[in-house]
Amino acid sequence: MTELVHLDTDGGVATITLDSPHNKNALSQQLTGELLARLDAAGGDDAVRVIVIRSALDVFCSGADLSEATTVGMGVGAQRMVDVQRAIVANPKPVVVRVAGPARAGGIGIVAAADISVAGESATFALTEVRLGLAAATISLTVLPRLTDRAAAYTFLTGNAFDALEAARLGLLTLTVPDADLDAAVDTVLTSLLKGAPQGLRETKKLLNRELLADIDARGKDLAELSASLFGSPAAQEAMLAFLNRKKS
Repeated sequence: MTELVHLDTDGGVATITLDSPHNKNALSQQLTGELLARLDAAGGDDAVRVIVIRSALDVFCSGADLSEATTVGMGVGAQRMVDVQRAIVANPKPVVVRVAGPARAGGIGIVAAADISVAGESATFALTEVRLGLAAATISLTVLPRLTDRAAAYTFLTGNAFDALEAARLGLLTLTVPDADLDAAVDTVLTSLLKGAPQGLRETKKLLNRELLADIDARGKDLAELSASLFGSPAAQEAMLAFLNRKKS
């Protein structure tokens, strides 16, 4: 089985790379399982001070794996999405997300869960669940705390795409920079983080994420069950199959 998530460590930085070109980094069970394993490995490695999540592709993440959702269902997938967000929020190391290209639906949960998120200006975002008869249930755990109430209502209910500058204005992103400056901007953030003492970074992250982590633990299972039930509903199944058929034609 081809590895979909790579882990490389250098100079105190663990880089986790999503690399699933056949489905544009969709959140399949294999990808989320490997992502959880890489996050755990990096978090437990004393040589690692900071973690970066990025894509090897020109798409950051296309969201849920709809082919999987229309065949094996989302009982496992929905809980995995909660687990991925928790693994980022609870990781003892700061997590930086580098976003290039589109981030859709569940992929936005990864962006929101990160401590710092940096995107190139051509990156785009959309919470498209509503258009498939779904709700952004599991990722609401991390996305809603980043947005104002008005921004959440607009992005969740319309499903409209928005660019990286708007994403930063809404609070989803920490920084938006010209595409040519993306790697330099990420490197600057990493340089600053590496100046922090491991204990200082760990304990500061705990303070920042205490309420968010408690909410994930309190509501994650219920939201995963809600998400799985919506994915399995006749309305969503019909909409997802129609979407997949349009992509094939």
